[in-house]
Amino acid sequence: MSSVSSAVTPENLLRPEVLALHAYHVPPAAGMVKLDAMENPYLLPQALRDDIARLVADAEINRYPDAGAHQLKAAIGRVTNLPAGMDILLGNGSDEIIQLLALAVAKPGAVLLSVEPSFVMYRMIARFAGMKYVGVPLAEDFSLDLKTMLEAVKREQPALVFLAYPNNPTGNQFDAEAIKQIIQVAPGLVVVDEAYYAFARDSFIPLLGQYPNLLVMRTFSKLGMAGLRLGFLAGAPAWLGQLEKLRLPYNVGVLPQLVAAKLLEHHDVLLAQAERIKQERTVLLAALASIGGVHVYPSDANFILFRVARATQIFEGLKQRGVLIKNLDGGHPALADCLRVTVGTPDESRKFVAALQDTINQLA
Repeated sequence: MSSVSSAVTPENLLRPEVLALHAYHVPPAAGMVKLDAMENPYLLPQALRDDIARLVADAEINRYPDAGAHQLKAAIGRVTNLPAGMDILLGNGSDEIIQLLALAVAKPGAVLLSVEPSFVMYRMIARFAGMKYVGVPLAEDFSLDLKTMLEAVKREQPALVFLAYPNNPTGNQFDAEAIKQIIQVAPGLVVVDEAYYAFARDSFIPLLGQYPNLLVMRTFSKLGMAGLRLGFLAGAPAWLGQLEKLRLPYNVGVLPQLVAAKLLEHHDVLLAQAERIKQERTVLLAALASIGGVHVYPSDANFILFRVARATQIFEGLKQRGVLIKNLDGGHPALADCLRVTVGTPDESRKFVAALQDTINQLA
C-alpha cells in the first residue's frame, strides 16, 4: 500500500528558483598551494596565539554567547572609528547579512540590484529570497558604468543595491563619487560591501551619517579571521533595529566573539599583515604582467584577476602542479578566459608564477 509521503520529492515540493540554483562550490585543497579563496596566508605571532589559547581554554562554552555581543561590537566600533549615532549588526560572515537584508525587503516584486560581474552571493541570495535580481553590466575595463547604472536604478526602483568596494572578482575599486550619486538617487537601501577594506584606499563608513539610506558591510575573513566567520553591518539604528528582528539568536558563538575581540585589540598586527600582502600584490602584478599572453587587471584587493588563452586548461595545469586558484572562465561572459589568484606569501607567489609559466609553455 503506497503512502502519500512516498510521492513527496524535492522536485514537486521545493520552489523552482531553489531547484534551479547550484550550491556554492568549495573545492578540496589538501596538499595544495591554496590561492583560491582570498585568505590571509600569515599565522598570528606566537605570543598572540598563546593569549588566544588561554582565552579559549577558559571560555564558558557550556553557556550561550552574549546575545548582544557587546564587547565585540565595542571593539569593532573602536577600530572602524564608527561615526557617533551609528550602530552595528553582527553576522556569521557577510553572507548571513546579505541574506538577512534580502529577507527584510523581499516584498512581492521587490528588486535587488548589483553590478555584473560581482560577488555571486548577491544574485544567489536574491533568488532564494524570492526577489527579482538585476545585474547591471560593468564597462569593458570593469569600471562602474555610471550612466547605465543610474538608468537601471531609475527603471527598476530597487529596494536593495549592493556595491562591492573593491569589487570581487575584478579587484578594482569603483569611483567613490559615482557611488555617491547612486546612493543619492536610489529609492531603497544601498549597501557598500567593504570585504576587502584592509587592502583598499578608503571607506564609506565615515559617510554613514550623511546618507540615510547607506549601510556599510564588512567581513573580517580577508584580514585573517576566515575561520571565525564574522561579518558586520554598520548604519543607522533605525535600520539596524528592524534588521535585528530577523537575525537568528546567538548567531555568533562564544569562541568567535572572544577570539575576534582579542584580535581587534591587536588590529595593528592584522593591518601590518595586510600591508605585507599589499606589497606582495605589487610584486605579483609585475610578475604576471611580464608573462607573455597574460593580461593583468589592476587590483585594490588581496587577489588579482588575469586573462589568459585556454584559461580552463591553465587552471587544470596549475592544479596538476599543486597550485589551486579560482577558475572564472564560463562563470560570466565578461570573465571568459579569466582566472583569479589570491595574493599569498612571497614563496607561494613564486611557486604560482613558476607553475603558471611552466603550464603556459607546455600548452604552447
